[in-house]
Amino acid sequence: MTTLLLIAPPHFKACEPPASLAFLSGALRAGGVECVTADLNLEGQLHLLQQANTLPLEGKWQQRAVKNCNRNLKALRMPRSRQLYGNNDRYRRCVIDINKVLEMAAAETGAKASLADFQLPGRSPLASEDLLQAAREPQSNPWFSFFSHRLRELLCENGADWLGLSLNFLSEALTTFAIIGWMRQEFPGVKLVVGGGLVTTWMSHPNWSSRESHLATLAHFIAGPGEEALTTLLGGTPVADAPPDYRELAGPYFSPGFVLPWTASRGCFWRRCTFCPETAERNTFLLSPPRKNILQLEKQCERHSPALIHFLDNAITPAMMRELTKWRMPPWYGFARFDGLLTNEKFCRKLAASGCVMLKLGLESGDPAVLAAMNKGTVLPLVERALASLKNAGIATYIYLLFGTPAEERDAALCTRDFVAAHAQEIDFLNLAIFNMPRLSEEARGGITTMDFSDDDLSIYTDFVHPLDWHRGKIRRFLDSDFRRTPEIAAILRRDPPFFTSNHAAFLLPATIEYAERQR
Repeated sequence: MTTLLLIAPPHFKACEPPASLAFLSGALRAGGVECVTADLNLEGQLHLLQQANTLPLEGKWQQRAVKNCNRNLKALRMPRSRQLYGNNDRYRRCVIDINKVLEMAAAETGAKASLADFQLPGRSPLASEDLLQAAREPQSNPWFSFFSHRLRELLCENGADWLGLSLNFLSEALTTFAIIGWMRQEFPGVKLVVGGGLVTTWMSHPNWSSRESHLATLAHFIAGPGEEALTTLLGGTPVADAPPDYRELAGPYFSPGFVLPWTASRGCFWRRCTFCPETAERNTFLLSPPRKNILQLEKQCERHSPALIHFLDNAITPAMMRELTKWRMPPWYGFARFDGLLTNEKFCRKLAASGCVMLKLGLESGDPAVLAAMNKGTVLPLVERALASLKNAGIATYIYLLFGTPAEERDAALCTRDFVAAHAQEIDFLNLAIFNMPRLSEEARGGITTMDFSDDDLSIYTDFVHPLDWHRGKIRRFLDSDFRRTPEIAAILRRDPPFFTSNHAAFLLPATIEYAERQR
């Protein structure tokens, strides 16, 4: 019988299980394929943190951070954690100290790492030649000693004849290809299959198959949702809507209780925003029937007793929102659009009663003309009513802003600043981003002059000549000298969890803290 070892390579935020492993393993097992999962991201970061005990230490900060690392990790995972998560200063110091230890340990290998990112100076995860080099010389990867030992152990223990790698983030890419190269050297009889969000994006890229000795020859690559394709590839029978399997993914993650990642849909139901990769890549939207989906979720909650549910949907659909109001769940959060439903305070109160503690919402701009040019499908009066309704219902908001789109200039950015400042009491957290134009977007193919950020042949985004001369340098200066210094906005930004950002924001809210304490 075919056995697949399915792994998440290092390195990305380790505060919850990788949903890709759970959804794939659930589908494979339902389809009759034997599967073993291992989160090498979490294991690798714990390994790296322990390496810091052998490092020479300079200065009081390094000494304190290493000395307190295990204690800080324990505090970060402690369900009865009001003293940590309920105190912003203590929480920030704890996370920043853990990050310092990780940073020091990675620096010894020549890498740059944080709790949220991993980079190899001089090598780019967007350059096919660097990825091929990583495969040719796996021993040069900073994670080599860890992954070579752990994978050998897992492969031998389980007799796996396939290795699957879930590649979703750029920070994983160089290590993923180092693992591929090592596997081809050490276990040439084991077949390799790679999928995930980054793979899906790359396989739509015009340069993906343009080289004679290309990345695509190193393994079997799968684009898009991989459950059906992977089950078929391994000789199983695909089962529609098979529930995810988290049995081998219990932690210990960097959160005060088990976080259950969940999804009711794939892709985006709106899929019209001009700035969004979902629109550029023309990804298919797939929706699970809301009631059936929640019945599956309820069973998972009974099995795992999560402290928090994280909806991974690009945007929770209005139909799913309505269905959620009929249920009582553990605390949950996820992305949503500024929809008319959210302007109804009675509906928002029902949503809060269902367990909703926070919604992530893409405002993008506080200028009506910019929103119209983006094709966001929202207007500011609706946004204002929704923010008020959510605030009154006790649902926190994590607002996303995007600066530098082709229709924006300084006056429009000032409108965004003024809008946020005026509604600061209704906004709990903020995410600020500078626009990167998707390489495959209509704008990139239209009349705007584009130019490469670098020589990397697999770049996902492209730079461009801003038609209103609102270029990245001006935007950065505006954000640093004006936007972030606006008192009302500065107060919001100080609340944002360092490194973990939205993944931990819900744990800073009283309702989530109280639920985690009651669970234990």
